[in-house]
Amino acid sequence: GGTNTNQPIPVTVSSLTDIVAVASGQDHSLALKNDSTVWSWGADADGQLGDGGTNTNQSTPVQAANLTGVIAIAAGSYHSLALKSDGTVWSWGFDGSGQLGNGAISTSQPTPVQVSVLTGIIAIAAGHGHCLALKNDSTVWSWGWDKYGQLGDGGTNTNQATPVAVAALTGIKAIVAGYGHSLALKSDGTVWSWGRDFYGQLGDGAGNTNQPTPIAVAALTGISAIAAGWNHSLALKNNGTVSSWGLDYNGQLGNDGSFSNQTTPVAVATLTGITAIAGGEAHSLAVKNDGTVWSWGWDKYGQLGDNATYGALADDKPTPVQVISLCNVSLISTPSI
Repeated sequence: GGTNTNQPIPVTVSSLTDIVAVASGQDHSLALKNDSTVWSWGADADGQLGDGGTNTNQSTPVQAANLTGVIAIAAGSYHSLALKSDGTVWSWGFDGSGQLGNGAISTSQPTPVQVSVLTGIIAIAAGHGHCLALKNDSTVWSWGWDKYGQLGDGGTNTNQATPVAVAALTGIKAIVAGYGHSLALKSDGTVWSWGRDFYGQLGDGAGNTNQPTPIAVAALTGISAIAAGWNHSLALKNNGTVSSWGLDYNGQLGNDGSFSNQTTPVAVATLTGITAIAGGEAHSLAVKNDGTVWSWGWDKYGQLGDNATYGALADDKPTPVQVISLCNVSLISTPSI
């Protein structure tokens, strides 16, 4: 509800209470209330707020239209997803690459439409222009933009307007999507990746080669959670430490200040007791078991939240800093794009 001014410390979102989940895209945000309704704010040029309105940006939350029974939300660059308790998936916003998944590549949808052929879904994820869904049989499905093989169907890098099965993946318990790559966490604690690998974000230690089918991330075991930024990836270990790999131009890997891309996982410096992680375009976040939040990487817009000078490359932080005025936090979200 403010003056569109960047904030270097956390501010309260207006008029929201009883929130159980949050998600954010390129320029818009989503929140899920405990009454299973979805609320949104920010940019709406492509209908990504889902209020059925006039594609007008909103500086305070508005309700997404015709959505009830929602249990999870996800946000891509210019589109949004919701998972209902009946296992169906709904989408709205930009559809230039088929990311709405309703069978036709069209313009934009300002109100939610149902994603085709999907039932029994238990988790969703949204990338820049592609989407993922995890079924209750532990298989993964994908749709939308496929320039780099991020749909994982082993195919011809062809955009898909209806969901297709990700090849050769079983036993999956979590999924995340980056700009052009995707990650899945298996129940055995291993991590699998596919799609764009220009910066090593697939983590297989190979020659930065795009992969249209899933491959194992090197030397990672005992993983309990995963996260993806635009071109980097994160994994949370059972022991409360965090590993990262991929692009490090802004220090988003948080490992040593060398700003060097990594094709295999490296340890994020100084972090222990971590319970949740998230990745933004070029910054990363973690929640500690004491409820504090820590951030590292790109700080051009104050997104690290440490109330420090921001705006120049020299202000980027390659090791974690504490976010000011946040305590007792249990969930975080940044763009998985």
